[in-house]
Amino acid sequence: MISKQQKPIKSGFGSKTNADEIIKEIDLTGKIAIVTGGYSGIGLETTRALVDKGAKVIIPAKRTHIAAQNLEGIVFKENIVEMDLGNLNSVKKFAEDFKENFSKLDLLINNAGIMACPETRIANNWESQFAVNHIGHFLLTQELMGKMAGNDGARFVSLSSSAHSLTGILWDDIHFQDNAYDKWMAYGQSKTASSLIAIEFHRRMIDKGVSGYSVHPGGIITPLQRHLQKEEMVALGWMDEDGSPSEMAKNFFKTTSQGASTTLWCATSPNLNNTGGVFCEDCDIAKRKGEVDESLQRYFGVADWAIDTDEASKLWEITERMLIS
Repeated sequence: MISKQQKPIKSGFGSKTNADEIIKEIDLTGKIAIVTGGYSGIGLETTRALVDKGAKVIIPAKRTHIAAQNLEGIVFKENIVEMDLGNLNSVKKFAEDFKENFSKLDLLINNAGIMACPETRIANNWESQFAVNHIGHFLLTQELMGKMAGNDGARFVSLSSSAHSLTGILWDDIHFQDNAYDKWMAYGQSKTASSLIAIEFHRRMIDKGVSGYSVHPGGIITPLQRHLQKEEMVALGWMDEDGSPSEMAKNFFKTTSQGASTTLWCATSPNLNNTGGVFCEDCDIAKRKGEVDESLQRYFGVADWAIDTDEASKLWEITERMLIS
């Protein structure tokens, strides 16, 4: 089933809206937020914007020394806490420490991720993009739901991508154990999962006053592209042969501030107070793929498989089973 709320609400913002415009009228004094990957790319811009409006932001970081350098003057060093999404014990320790030190959680933003990387196996022989982008975040989210429950107005934001349109969940071979590894299909699947987790979270938490949203931040050149060669970016249409941004990139790609805007809109906008369990892009609720011009469907709109409540419930249950296997 697809939510009837999955349709644009004419937010007044757009694809090139900057982060500071989104939060101009917002006061986050006294709010506690967690932003995974909140020290790089759009995560850094998200952290900066939240802090500017009074929130206390906790940054789980695999590379705490890099995080401390990037966040100097933005967050206190003690708010940067070691956590590796690819290590479930590390995720659990972070969550346990947070629960011990804080009485509530207002905003959980699952922003970190890896993209199109060479085949890597971690934990229980899991494919690394699904494991890091989805399973690690799933465990973190599940562990912290209790700190959000009953905290009226708390919100969960999960970062997906236009790559979700490459594939739904590969139910028969999620971890590419029977079929040849394809880094883009693996990434696309993980980003479909990133959307579905928000859909099911919302279903489970809306009665407790908490909402969930998935976000396509837009095309932004960030450290996420570190595994891509120049030739690949040319083939994808992101770059010209001389290494300069392509016409498509100039038209559609965003700055890191613009890339953080949809996350911030979902995390703070009063226009979403009675809305959730939806996929958002360009600072509004996204159209479904069939409502988008055919030539733009690879980059805009949301595929039904990423917002289907039955798929979301199934993925939640299967991920729980993975964690205890």
